Amino acid sequence: MAASGGPLSGVTVVDLSRILAGPYCTMMMAELGARVIKVETPNSGDDARHYGPFINGKSAYFQSVNRGKESIALNLKDEGDKAILDKLLEKADVIVENFRPGTMEKLGFGWERLHEKFPKLIYVSASGFGHSGPDMYRPAYDMVVQGMGGIMSITGHEGAPPTRIGTSIGDIGSGLYAAIGAMSALVHRGATGEATKVDISMFDCQLALLENAIMRYFVSGTAPGPLGARHPSITPFEAFHTEDGYIIIAAGNDGLFHKMADALGRPGWKTDDRYLTNDLRSQHQEYLKVEIEAVLGTNTTAHWGKIMDDAGVPNGPINNVGQAAEHPQAAARNMIVDVDDPVTGAMKVVGNPIKLTAFEDPNSRVPAPNLDQDRERILKELGL
Repeated sequence: MAASGGPLSGVTVVDLSRILAGPYCTMMMAELGARVIKVETPNSGDDARHYGPFINGKSAYFQSVNRGKESIALNLKDEGDKAILDKLLEKADVIVENFRPGTMEKLGFGWERLHEKFPKLIYVSASGFGHSGPDMYRPAYDMVVQGMGGIMSITGHEGAPPTRIGTSIGDIGSGLYAAIGAMSALVHRGATGEATKVDISMFDCQLALLENAIMRYFVSGTAPGPLGARHPSITPFEAFHTEDGYIIIAAGNDGLFHKMADALGRPGWKTDDRYLTNDLRSQHQEYLKVEIEAVLGTNTTAHWGKIMDDAGVPNGPINNVGQAAEHPQAAARNMIVDVDDPVTGAMKVVGNPIKLTAFEDPNSRVPAPNLDQDRERILKELGL
């Protein structure tokens, strides 16, 4: 059931997580070759099984982040099912969970107990606020940490209502950091023989993803706000109006600015005192934008895209999701792959962005499991 030929082949992950952050972590590990055994609540399973859209009664949402995994349903308050989980952990390399802190301890599967019983087992936790600090016991969903972590405060347009980032960056960010932590712990165990606990906080991950906004706050003493489609410290680096829409132009240094000026037929901008350096251009961003859009407004996005491409200036249109998914570059990079599920039929899902020359990147994936689908085979493997 595991992906074949990946660098994590031979690694077994027991996945107690649900919804998105933990499942995204374990999906990436499955994409890289790990065997992922998903432990779910009997009868209802992962909450994500009940999130739409649905195809023939099966959640496409669930399919998108649980493909290639196996499923067994265990009631972790039942002593018999706890014994089965113990048997699974005997053979596992990694356990992943995204419960609120304290939950695993109450169930008898906290880090201290597991590390004593299974000293080679790596423990990965992805929770809202981590396993320390005054907020550690608070529950959190993606949008909660988007708000608390500062990222919503710099998203959208000045004066507009709060805007959630259009993807679940709180969950996805913590899922990716959890995967990095798990694989780092595997490397550490390989070098030293020591297993470790990986403690991932969604809130921490939002702070890490703020990158230069944090730096700007500490340098200026003022919290940055939303700037729409403009970069906070590079100019010109934003979305500009054209005759029929928008084009993004990212002239990230003086050389690119000069190429852009020539391509737009405005060589005088290169010697204009207001635009001699990036810092000066940023100080006069509003004036420069007006001048650029006066030129771009005379023709289409496609026209100016060709002009910018020929000049070697980074640019692009603002694609909708369909245009991005159907883009020839996505096809060339195998970023849309097939899942042939017996319930839903053929489906398209996002591929693996990690391309490794030593391993194949197949154009199809094993579908997500039905609840408890692999119980009989897993129990047989465990001698039960």
